[in-house]
Amino acid sequence: MKIAVLKESNEPRVALVPNSIKKLIKLDGIEVIIEKGLTNLFTDEEYEKSGAKLIENRDELLKQGDIFLWVNEPKESDVEKMKKGALSISFMVPYNNKTLVKKFIECGVNSISMEMIPRTTLAQKMDALSSQASLAGYVAVILGANKLDRIFPMMMTPAGTISPAKVFVIGAGVAGLQAIATAKRLGARVEAFDTRPVVEEQVTSLGAKFIKIDLGETGQTKDGYAKPLTEEQLKKQREAMAKSCASADLVITTAKLFGRKSPIIITKEILKQMRKGSVIVDLAASTGGNVEGTVLNQDTIVEGVHIIGLDNFPGEVAFDASAMYSSNLTNLLMHFYNKENKNIILDQSDEIIEGCLITKDGKLVNKRLKEIYNL
Repeated sequence: MKIAVLKESNEPRVALVPNSIKKLIKLDGIEVIIEKGLTNLFTDEEYEKSGAKLIENRDELLKQGDIFLWVNEPKESDVEKMKKGALSISFMVPYNNKTLVKKFIECGVNSISMEMIPRTTLAQKMDALSSQASLAGYVAVILGANKLDRIFPMMMTPAGTISPAKVFVIGAGVAGLQAIATAKRLGARVEAFDTRPVVEEQVTSLGAKFIKIDLGETGQTKDGYAKPLTEEQLKKQREAMAKSCASADLVITTAKLFGRKSPIIITKEILKQMRKGSVIVDLAASTGGNVEGTVLNQDTIVEGVHIIGLDNFPGEVAFDASAMYSSNLTNLLMHFYNKENKNIILDQSDEIIEGCLITKDGKLVNKRLKEIYNL
């Protein structure tokens, strides 16, 4: 069985790092083939020393591969060149990528979406969404600190005392909690808000103040995601958060809804109340943004406030992001590797496979997508 990894345009991360290859080739019958010049993070020599075989011809790789590992979803033109029965594993944005799903079905290519890995204890080592979100939270603080016109920690000098910067984090999921921890390590005073009261203890344990806003009935899904708010709840949230935003030097928004457009949390009216020179980092920019005025992959200034809205925050720390994602993929493959068949078994009775398997044997098999696609 050949595991193949190919170049991806405009993506600084890579799906498989040399250390992971060393683990995979120890499995009986596993071979790893890599496109020559795969990434700037590692040399071809490092991949060869890890046990991978380098192939220069991309079409040959697509023809030979049994399992394809990607960071982002493959191009439809690449799917067409894969053999029937091959398996593609990547982030897919499946709720919004119906044409790609149809292409997998048409070509008989099996597919796994890394976004759909269930958030269970058993699947924790495979949870790429969380591993990348954690890095995004860290990056958000570093980029915000770099853009901000003041320092984070309190500093006592002969010229006087500089008070610490104030950071307000909206959303205390994986990214938000990492942002809180990073901002605290840099010496800032941190406040945070989340629609789920259950996360208050996690926020306060990191040394931040939890802002309580009575929104009525809220909660989280079985996978730990915040449930979408009603328009009335969003309005109430904006009104209550305006004060915290107005007093903050750096605001980080993390309300990225899976499969849906992100809600606008910070309006221009709130921006007008913020200090000129303050900064907002919008971690939901790739799905529409939480801030009115966010422009994808551009730094903008609205009402004197700097707004940072990147598409790929983990890509800013590509070396570590690649190592973590590669580990997620490796754990997935090793967990479902069958010694007798020397293959990856896509057993739909397994709750992890049931959750993340999108297409199999030319059919759409994911229950959640069937409901969304009305199939």
